[in-house]
This record gives sequence, C-alpha cells and structure tokens, in this order.
Amino acid sequence: HVQLVESGGGSVEAGGSLRLSCAASGDTNRYYCMGWFRQAPGKEREGVAVIYEGGVYTYYTDSVKGRFTISQDNNKNTLYLQMNNLNSEDTAMYYCAAHGLGSCLEPTEAAFPYWGQGTQVTVS
Repeated sequence: HVQLVESGGGSVEAGGSLRLSCAASGDTNRYYCMGWFRQAPGKEREGVAVIYEGGVYTYYTDSVKGRFTISQDNNKNTLYLQMNNLNSEDTAMYYCAAHGLGSCLEPTEAAFPYWGQGTQVTVS
C-alpha cells in the first residue's frame, strides 16, 4: 500500500504559523483522496482536513476553517497542511492519512485506513 511520514511539527507561540508535510511512498497512484487528523491529550482523534484530486474538493473542520489550508504536490508525492493563527486548542499530534473505501467528503478513521506516525504541534 502506501507509506506516510509526517514532518514539520514543533513548538510555536500563539498567533504563529506552521507548515506540516507528509511524504508518501509506495503504491501512491490510486490514493486520490488524502487527509489530516489530530489528537490532543484526553480527546479522541479528530478529522481536520481532506483534499481530493489536488484540490478539486477540500474539507475543513469548523474549528480550523479559514486558518488552515490543505494542499498536495503530486509530482513530489507530498501532502501539506499550512496552519496560520495558531492557538492552544491546536496543540495535538497531527497525522496524515490515505483514503480507502467510502466517501471522501469528510475525514473519518473508517474511510482512511493508512496512517503516518504523526508529528507533534505545541502552541503556547
């Protein structure tokens, strides 16, 4: 299938920006739908964003809409999440994921079976 490796996390001040990357390798041709998830301490994993066919369709959860942007460089097999105006509620482990079967309208764990190891984002 596909292997995913996240990078770009770190500690930033409130109001700052951060750009996450996800490098994909292996069987990447059929993964036309990709997503970002995050999990904060004591909370369940949350779907953050979805991108379909390089941006034909995108989805953002309400808490990040207008602040985060998902994009994809197909030639370099890289998924991005640009995060602006960060606040403490954005502190979480961030994961990229590849879609399997079902709808690509929203990021759900059931529809995105392939995951990276995550990158930590801490906002203070």
